[in-house]
Amino acid sequence: MRTGGGWEEVEFNSRDPVYLQVVRHFKEMVVTGKLEANQVIPSRRELGALLKINPNTAQRAYKEMEERKLIVTEGNSPSRITQDETVLRAIRAELLGEAVDAFVSSVRKIDVPVAELLDLVKSKYVEARDGKADGDAAERGEGRP
Repeated sequence: MRTGGGWEEVEFNSRDPVYLQVVRHFKEMVVTGKLEANQVIPSRRELGALLKINPNTAQRAYKEMEERKLIVTEGNSPSRITQDETVLRAIRAELLGEAVDAFVSSVRKIDVPVAELLDLVKSKYVEARDGKADGDAAERGEGRP
């Protein structure tokens, strides 16, 4: 399922509990800079409406994020992304580690020499980064010389 209003990249699968998928999405948004430290986030009801999920599911996701210290809620104030750099670094390391683990387990079956694999990864990474920069420039009406 896709949603709109800035949350269009959320796609829920049927394997994992929705509240955990919401938590992961918040982590990804923080790591990619779409949500910043101390930024106010939607209320539980607003999030439920944005993602078209049950408000109780949104509440459970917020509770999980509070327990993991990803968000902070003080009294009746709106919830915010944590400012704790240790937590933010840990989230980045967690997501990066999961991605690397998945990659390694998929390419290990091919039995590629590590040096060759690293060269290929570096090449593809630079290509993707430069392609994104070209795409961003094109959107702004700029071209590469």
